[in-house]
Amino acid sequence: MLKDFREEEFDIIIQAGQSNSDGTGYGMATEPYVPNELVWYLNNDFTITTAQECVNGNQIQSNYSLSFAREYLNSGRLLEGRKLLIVRTSIGGTGFLDHRWGLTDDLFLRMMDMIQTAVGLNENNKLIAFLWHQGETDAILNATYQVHYDHLITLINTVSTTYHCSALPFVAGDFVKHWKDENKSICAPVIQAIQDVCANYHKGCFVSTDELLSNAQTYDCDDG
Repeated sequence: MLKDFREEEFDIIIQAGQSNSDGTGYGMATEPYVPNELVWYLNNDFTITTAQECVNGNQIQSNYSLSFAREYLNSGRLLEGRKLLIVRTSIGGTGFLDHRWGLTDDLFLRMMDMIQTAVGLNENNKLIAFLWHQGETDAILNATYQVHYDHLITLINTVSTTYHCSALPFVAGDFVKHWKDENKSICAPVIQAIQDVCANYHKGCFVSTDELLSNAQTYDCDDG
């Protein structure tokens, strides 16, 4: 029998962006996430499944939303009787300048549909965080600081306004240091824009990735 998720009350995490958010970073997790009945995925096809690591061959593909979920549970933020639902909207190799994440573009519109689906399952469901990792595609397409800043601040403000959560925490990650160092001129304006959006948004946080190795460094893979 199919599970009726209308009976569940969810704290909802939005996970959006491109490849590093989609799960294209390879590597063995030092503490692999253990699936349980408290954390679920809303997938791109609108199915709801138990949240779990994605395994590619003998490697676990990274998914930082699971680390976030684990910390959320361990800190006692999930109240009794509630569960976590991670809305996984990310698609690799996508940005604003290729017309995928703007307010009239397909991935943004699908993300909004997915959020509405998650929120609409139960009147007591609520958004608790927006996790974002994107910008490499726009850097490759030579996005200026102002263009990227305007796109990103508009995206997060639109989500928070639409769902009446002006204090929705917004967490964005830096580029992988190896790829960033090799492409400084195109990366600098985009990264600065992301940092400034995090600084100027009500509840924003920019996360450094300087200690992380790239796929190219560890697996001779072209994707950073």
